[in-house]
Amino acid sequence: MEHVLPFLKKLKKNNNKVWFDTNRSSYEAVKKEAEQLVRDLVDQFGRTEAAIAQLTPKDCMFRINRDVRFSKDKSPYKTNFGIALTSGGKKSPLAGYYLHLEPGASFVGGGLWMPQPPVLAAVRQEIDYQFSELQSILGSAAFRKQYTALYTGDDVSLTRVPKGYDADNPAAEYLRLKSFLAMHPLDDGVVGSSTLAKTAVKAFVALKPVVDFLNRAQEN
Repeated sequence: MEHVLPFLKKLKKNNNKVWFDTNRSSYEAVKKEAEQLVRDLVDQFGRTEAAIAQLTPKDCMFRINRDVRFSKDKSPYKTNFGIALTSGGKKSPLAGYYLHLEPGASFVGGGLWMPQPPVLAAVRQEIDYQFSELQSILGSAAFRKQYTALYTGDDVSLTRVPKGYDADNPAAEYLRLKSFLAMHPLDDGVVGSSTLAKTAVKAFVALKPVVDFLNRAQEN
């Protein structure tokens, strides 16, 4: 992935259609790099996660074009590559795995982003019923080595526990969450190296018990 970050740096400085059209051949080249990365991820991780074994780059990669209809920022292009490995493809409501490539801000991880109310309610119920299991997963050496903890920032967390749960519930910190995410930062050197796929898959493997827990809630 040696060409992806340099291209994105240039795009950030020249985020307009004229520049992009002039440099479309460079974009197509880095897009092919990203597509090959997806194939490598699916091939390697698919050996232990059957749910993503049949995914294609089209199933996983997000468009470079931004939806500017409701945004004050009218820049036409994203300055990152987003890759989602989720059963059913990137638009699936299930929890899954994510790789974000952006100069100085890359990360690997995944989970469940802003689920719809019925799914969110089911996940919270699973956390309440099976909190000891979740604690065991989040406390495991494999998970903590990669992620330390789930992300609990103000942007994904309520100030109070949701209706139906007591404020002193042992799982209150997690019941307040609106998204269930774990992220491991990647420096630019790792992103540009030949070991990126291996590094990402290692992080995905550590996250799999969390993803399985979140998706089981939707099945019950």
